[in-house]
Amino acid sequence: MLRVSEDARPWTFLTNHGHVLVCIAQDPGIRVRDIAERVGVTLRTAQGIVSDLVEVGYISRTRVGRRNVYEVHSELPFRHPLEHEHAIGELLDVLGARPAPRERDRPG
Repeated sequence: MLRVSEDARPWTFLTNHGHVLVCIAQDPGIRVRDIAERVGVTLRTAQGIVSDLVEVGYISRTRVGRRNVYEVHSELPFRHPLEHEHAIGELLDVLGARPAPRERDRPG
């Protein structure tokens, strides 16, 4: 059984970047304000993380009306050398956060 001491420093296995990626994978139309709330960071921090993920190609951002819609590129590898042989989609699969297929990728 896992015991958590009240004096223990809070930490998680995923970084804020990982949490933002999971939020976007679960809901490609999510607002940055909602990402910030779910992850527990400021709006400015969430905006910066989304920009980081766009800049390196993990996600694409498309403007639809007044909203952004994101696409996760789950085939890309993790950045750290320890995990570089694995695609980020593997993590999203484990967490049940695999992005929905794009309209053009759906059969029929």
